[in-house]
Amino acid sequence: MPQPPAPESPSDAVSSPLLDRYLEHLLVEKGLAERTLESYTHDLGTFLAFLQERGSSLEDVDEDSLLYYIVRERARGMNSRSMARRLSSLRGFFSYLFDEQLLPANPAENLENPKLTRNLPNVLSIEEISALLGACDLSTKLGFRDRTMLELLYAAGLRVSELISLRPLDYDPQAGLVKVWGKGSKERIVPIHDIAQDFLNEYLKSWRSSFSPVEDAAFLNRSGKGLSRVAIWKIIRKYAAQVGITKDISPHTFRHTFATHLLEGGADLRTVQILLGHADISATEIYTHVQAHRLAAIHRAHHPRSQ
Repeated sequence: MPQPPAPESPSDAVSSPLLDRYLEHLLVEKGLAERTLESYTHDLGTFLAFLQERGSSLEDVDEDSLLYYIVRERARGMNSRSMARRLSSLRGFFSYLFDEQLLPANPAENLENPKLTRNLPNVLSIEEISALLGACDLSTKLGFRDRTMLELLYAAGLRVSELISLRPLDYDPQAGLVKVWGKGSKERIVPIHDIAQDFLNEYLKSWRSSFSPVEDAAFLNRSGKGLSRVAIWKIIRKYAAQVGITKDISPHTFRHTFATHLLEGGADLRTVQILLGHADISATEIYTHVQAHRLAAIHRAHHPRSQ
């Protein structure tokens, strides 16, 4: 009968007294099998090697350290199954150290398995975004409304539900900030760039009243009522067809494009998490391939051995 594959060689791993104590705990108190212990030894020893490379110790680890580690391992090609196992090992290890008062905090407390099997949805290129925005007829109230909505979707990464619930007073024109009511009625404040501000200022000042509002929504239909999700989806599909975009896009495509372009431009994953209103970083980690690509490019550009 063929034997299961052995775990990767721990030759690139290191140990520590805290790791040895945890492994003894797993052996004596948890009664784990030898092969399982080998997996823990490798997973956690590799993480300790990562810390050693950075000149850090277990006492220095925080959530950002763990996030950077995840991104690095993804960049090295770690598959979903291996990543899930690695994160499980880290959660167990830091939970033990915290429970035993060997560390003052548990940096892995909120660390969940990233949804690594999810594919990144369709993302628009900068050229495609420009084409969509340019397709709106700014001489008409509908065209100006549509351009303002598309600018805002791309500038703030809004969910369609957040866009349709937006009210005029949710926008602060002095600060260039939009108050967004996300999932679970959670409020967040999102900055928007100058172009989006200009369109939103002009729309609210000069165009919205032409819809004869009967509801407090910022964006209205011909009857003066707030737009529906389906209406916005149809608007986007109409402009996509006009400019020859054949990929399947929706209002949410603008949200994914917003996040992807921010990361490609140098934003960190934690900032994007806050801007998107993700309660859990694992929801934002569908974009880590962008972060990993940028890290690899920086490494190639600046590492002495890459010159």
